[in-house]
Amino acid sequence: MIKSGSAMIKVLESWGVEHIYGIPGGSINSMMDALYDERNKVKYIQVRHEEVGAIAAAAHAKLTGKIGVCFGSAGPGATHLFNGLYDAQMDHVPVLAIIGQVASNAMNYDAFQELNENPMFADVSVYNRTVMTPESLPHVIDEAIRRAYELKGVAAVTIPVNFGWVDIPEEDISSAKNHRKGLFAPDIKDIKDAVKLIEAAQKPVLYVGQGVKGGLDEVLKISEHFSMPIVSSVVAKGIIPEETENYMGTAGRVATKPANEALLNSDFIAFIGSDFPFAKFFFPKAAKFIQVDIDSSKLGKRHKTDVAILGDAKEALRLMVKEGKKKSSSRWLKANQQNRKNWLNWMHNFDNRSDFPLRVEPIFKEINRIAKDDAIFITDVGNSTIFAVRMLKMNGKKQMFSTSPLFATMGYGVPGGIAAKLAYPERQVFTLNGDGAFAMVMQDIITQVRYNLPIINIVFSNDSLGFIDAEQEDTNKVKFGVDINAADYAKIGEAMGAKGYTITKQEQLKKVFDEVKNTKVPVVIDIKISNDRPFPAESFILDAQKYKKDEIEAFKKRYEVKDMPVLGELLK
Repeated sequence: MIKSGSAMIKVLESWGVEHIYGIPGGSINSMMDALYDERNKVKYIQVRHEEVGAIAAAAHAKLTGKIGVCFGSAGPGATHLFNGLYDAQMDHVPVLAIIGQVASNAMNYDAFQELNENPMFADVSVYNRTVMTPESLPHVIDEAIRRAYELKGVAAVTIPVNFGWVDIPEEDISSAKNHRKGLFAPDIKDIKDAVKLIEAAQKPVLYVGQGVKGGLDEVLKISEHFSMPIVSSVVAKGIIPEETENYMGTAGRVATKPANEALLNSDFIAFIGSDFPFAKFFFPKAAKFIQVDIDSSKLGKRHKTDVAILGDAKEALRLMVKEGKKKSSSRWLKANQQNRKNWLNWMHNFDNRSDFPLRVEPIFKEINRIAKDDAIFITDVGNSTIFAVRMLKMNGKKQMFSTSPLFATMGYGVPGGIAAKLAYPERQVFTLNGDGAFAMVMQDIITQVRYNLPIINIVFSNDSLGFIDAEQEDTNKVKFGVDINAADYAKIGEAMGAKGYTITKQEQLKKVFDEVKNTKVPVVIDIKISNDRPFPAESFILDAQKYKKDEIEAFKKRYEVKDMPVLGELLK
């Protein structure tokens, strides 16, 4: 015989679960007993907020491809999970949420902290069950994990607290050994139809998402073969080396100028392994469009699609190169390459500036200098995401990048860093946070300290919700509610046991970054930056065909633009 709760934990073990995030509560205590008994196999990570646990579980799934697990006790413990679970849902990654419930004999009596939890988790989950007997508990957990993997989403399991203490027959319940992953092979007819469109295009663009992960060679080969500039989604950051001459960067608002211009001027887009939600704003309606995805529900979702290819992105790219005739380097590609070069020169023009408060470019110069070849970058949501996608010089090899791209929840950085360091303890981990986002989850620096996780937490402090500040500039009568009180986040970090640094001048940067490069303890670096709006890549005023001369001059003055003509001028 075995306790039902222990049988459940053994199922987690069989699926390779190593960490589980949460906070104890009365309705989850039978599981806590089981975790204690199995503490050498599954490590319990005590977070200071269930939201952090759920975000960490989602980040774990994104970084490793393996299921992340979190829990919350009945009532408020359960409701605190939603932010992280919706992040997992929108990014289609497997997460198991274990939810406490009052004892079965107290259910439906309006007991203390009792909620009807199934309806609450119905929208966020791909599998949502309340365990009905102690004997079925390990089976339901096994089924939940299998569904989370297969359906790429959140599995929610609610467990009455008394069930975990009940003795049940010890059986081999797990189906982990039977788990398989497979991909569709693309239809060769679809490949040939796509190649016809590529060969006919005058201004083709290759747009790639995280579906091309592991397919760098295929991406580079098709770009060269068909003379196509490459644009990527934010979540594909790090897949393509930044030094790649054909890589224009990311599209949208969290974006670069050359990437957006390439798309807006294109007559053909190869949309590979992505679900870019802003396609209607940045993809020309008249452009011919092919799409490759492993999920048929995505095909045709974001743009009128001329050829849809169901299957593995890497194999589809390989076959298109095989079937298509090689194009010589075109005027279109060369103009995009020059546009990229001008953009990079403009950005690096600020690398050694000593403005007060600081610009961000000198900070990223130091991050790139000390970053190791296998560093992991966890980026919070806001202007910090813009900075990261533009300025992190990732090598396209072992380095990794993660953020909350579709749900875009602030507070992703600190919990994502915890997950990254636990999953890859030997690797250097950075979290990049705005002060608004950091303040939401900074209590879990305690968690980094408790488990001795030497993470480099960088806070860009501008006393503003900078991303929304810029939105209000464009849409509101006045800026309102976006200013935030200043704080010394380094001292806050020190109060929780981390090493703290406050930086206000450019000359402090090198010394501090040298000190933290090989840190053995968590660090918080609070860097006071200006609240200047980042270059608006989605709506820049530089094209003489669209804007008046005085408007262009005012824009150039504000953003210190020089030697950066629009793509249309380079194509003349």
